[in-house]
Amino acid sequence: MRSLLLLWKDTRMIVLVAVCAAIYAATLIAFKTAIPLIPGITEVRVANIFPMVLGFLFGPAGAWGLAFGNLLGDIFGGTLTPVSAAGFVGNFLLGYLPYTLWTNLIPFAEKSYEWRIGNWRSWAAYIMAALVSSAACAVVISVVADVLGMAPYAVLSKIILLNNIVGSLIGVVLLIAVYDITKRQLGLLWTDVMGIDPTEKRVIHVAGAWLVAASATVGLVAGSFLDFPGATIGWLSTAGIVIGCLLL
Repeated sequence: MRSLLLLWKDTRMIVLVAVCAAIYAATLIAFKTAIPLIPGITEVRVANIFPMVLGFLFGPAGAWGLAFGNLLGDIFGGTLTPVSAAGFVGNFLLGYLPYTLWTNLIPFAEKSYEWRIGNWRSWAAYIMAALVSSAACAVVISVVADVLGMAPYAVLSKIILLNNIVGSLIGVVLLIAVYDITKRQLGLLWTDVMGIDPTEKRVIHVAGAWLVAASATVGLVAGSFLDFPGATIGWLSTAGIVIGCLLL
């Protein structure tokens, strides 16, 4: 979590926050009313090809950028509601979890912080990070929407999960296209900009990664597919996700 605060001392990272927010917000606004699924709450989100890519490449700048970008998308897209606060947190997780899980979600984690298209570990790390971050985002947003009576937990969580997963799987094409340019030509991979080595594993980090994964899974399965009260399971799962993120 330390990198999330250190970011604000680095001018280049602050600029990357603004760039990520602008890209995400512009795409959200452009397609905000194209195919609404639950009016005022969610829609088919073309912009969801970006979270995994921005989170992996720009780390904490991607996380903050996605959070602020989603908020701007709600404000200027005419869908600002109390659920937007949960949307801020949920989209923050879409950017935060990819780069923190990359080397910590053992045994699926990569041994180094890099994208290697010919290495099965990179694909395993990408897919698992996409699944966990998608699920965590779905749980956090859906439980708030359910409590506020704006959308049922079981329905909204499935929609958000599907939106996120499909976008992430398509987004790998974008990552393949821009990784070398970002790292080697522009020198903007967040680990290089901030001088941080995320491969230094600690037991607490691995525990945090699996707590997030387990909490998000329980929240979706127990709250959406089994006969458990969605809101109760959702809040417990959200607490687990938050604690896990703090450990990361």
